[in-house]
Amino acid sequence: MNQTKQRNPWINRIIFLITVVVVFLLGLLASSITERHAEEQYVYKPQVKISEQESRNEVWGKNFPLEYTSYYKTADTSFRSKYNGNAMIDMLEVDPRLVVLWAGYGFSKEYNQGRGHYYAIEDIHNILRTGAPTGPDDGPMPATCWTCKSPDVPRLMNELGVAEFYKGKWSAKGHEVVNPIGCLDCHDPVSMELKITRPALVEAYERQGKDITKATHEEMRSLVCAQCHVEYYFNKNIHEGVPYLVFPWDNGTSVEQMEAYYDKMEFADWTHTLSKAPMLKAQHPGYEVFMTGVHAERGVSCADCHMPYKSVGGQKFTDHHIQSPLNNIANSCQVCHREEAEQLVKDVYERQDRIIENRDKLEELLVRAHVEAKKAWDLGANDAEMKGILTDIRHAQWRWDYAAASHGGSFHSPVETGRVIATGITIAQESRIKLARLLSQLGHVGEVPYPDITTKAKAQKFIGLDMDKLNSEKQDFLKNLLPQWLEKAKEREDKQEIVYF
Repeated sequence: MNQTKQRNPWINRIIFLITVVVVFLLGLLASSITERHAEEQYVYKPQVKISEQESRNEVWGKNFPLEYTSYYKTADTSFRSKYNGNAMIDMLEVDPRLVVLWAGYGFSKEYNQGRGHYYAIEDIHNILRTGAPTGPDDGPMPATCWTCKSPDVPRLMNELGVAEFYKGKWSAKGHEVVNPIGCLDCHDPVSMELKITRPALVEAYERQGKDITKATHEEMRSLVCAQCHVEYYFNKNIHEGVPYLVFPWDNGTSVEQMEAYYDKMEFADWTHTLSKAPMLKAQHPGYEVFMTGVHAERGVSCADCHMPYKSVGGQKFTDHHIQSPLNNIANSCQVCHREEAEQLVKDVYERQDRIIENRDKLEELLVRAHVEAKKAWDLGANDAEMKGILTDIRHAQWRWDYAAASHGGSFHSPVETGRVIATGITIAQESRIKLARLLSQLGHVGEVPYPDITTKAKAQKFIGLDMDKLNSEKQDFLKNLLPQWLEKAKEREDKQEIVYF
């Protein structure tokens, strides 16, 4: 009897603690139910009528303030990772070898790390690749270059027709393309469902015998990104010389399949000024590389990591602050992965380190191959002797560019990216072995000296660029053209109305 009385205080304490825990858990449950109930009670009340071709993001923002507010956080350029981030970085200064690899192509003049979608229009205005040497309608870039920069593009395609939009120079449509990447690019203005607005993706599906309208919602959460984050080229044989935008997916989307597509049609983006090789410039095959990785294989979409779901005031929505998952680990990576943030970042950097180590080696081999090929030409090599060598250089650099331009490829698909770079190294070495034999036959003894390209300025001087002249021409071009664009854009803006309910 005494023993029972002695135990009762402990039993009571245990019962009390259990009761506290149960009450706490019930409180959490009640809070969760209340939050879900609040979400169910939320009623979408549109403030304005959004027309079918409304390209102004701020108008959409009146109906979707959470998405709109989060989207404009892409203006923040403060994030830094081990390799770049979202700030404007002069990539030619970081890696001057790029200047030599792109000799004869616009990227050798200027190439900057891309910023957020908010800066899409501003950045294309201020890049040397879009400069005009003599006047506003004589610029080297076609209007097709606007395709992925603005929701004004689907509006103009609807008004003018697709081929007509692609026609003409880049500068001729600048006053019409003024809104940065936004709502109309990816959404139907009536249903708000995800929508493909760029014909190149639809046409690529059709040529493969597939119907993109059958894509699931989860697939669309990647396909709307695939409208732009892909490899593409301008085909002038489709509409009477118009540079029509095409995805080279007819044979498939691997590096070898797209290479075979280009080789069959004997397509080249440019001829290298040193080696005279017919070159391919990979654009940004992020989607193609992503689809070969483990995340895509397991059903993860681009938006799951770059635009994860978020809750504010009991309302769940997709965060439109499109950014690196490394700047939002809790809402992106840790939804599935239970490791600490430090470990997840370490894993990413380790993959990047290993890929970039081999990518840099391939860059060096390619620079040497271009320089050695120039030496062979200088010594009197003929087309027949150089043909196989130039094909190897073309194929090796295509693999390098495919890996380098794929935006996150070393994380999205490190196995495939590593394989592509490895095959590029093999092909580049084979081209140099052939060059060594040819140079010996032409009477050259010893190594061809590697150029001093330790800075961007030295590399640009080596390939023959007069940067002072180019920069001056670009400044004059913008000084004359931008005020005209702004005036015309304002005239159109003044004619547009916002219709409130």
